[in-house]
Amino acid sequence: MARSVRRSVRYVSTTKVLGLPLVAVARGPDPARGEDHGHAVGIIAIGDRATGGIALGGISCGILSLGGIAVGGLTIGGVAAGLLALGGVAVGGLVLGGVAIGGGATGGVAIGHYAQGGATIGTHVVSPQKTDPQAEQFFESWMPGVGRASKD
Repeated sequence: MARSVRRSVRYVSTTKVLGLPLVAVARGPDPARGEDHGHAVGIIAIGDRATGGIALGGISCGILSLGGIAVGGLTIGGVAAGLLALGGVAVGGLVLGGVAIGGGATGGVAIGHYAQGGATIGTHVVSPQKTDPQAEQFFESWMPGVGRASKD
């Protein structure tokens, strides 16, 4: 059976901002460094793991973070945790996800102080079973048109 060899990529720009490389890319293993996966650290970081202002990677952490697992300020990922998070599972301040857990949560399953979704747990909720006017107002202020309960 043929074994696939994963190509390794390493790049770090010479331009620095706040002591960090402007761009860093680290993908794949680097046996010379004893790394089985790449970890990019920079203002813009792209890699298997990425840490930076803008982080893109399988596991990412940054002010703007996109990845399979994303942590930071504004996050988008399969699992996302942040102030503003969007993901299959989203946790944080204002969140949108299949499963959403946060201060303001919208999702199929939503858990939060303000919760909106198919199944909700929260102090103020918008769901098929119950509509709290305070929750409607909260969600309408963040997502106009989305916070309104159906008036059918």
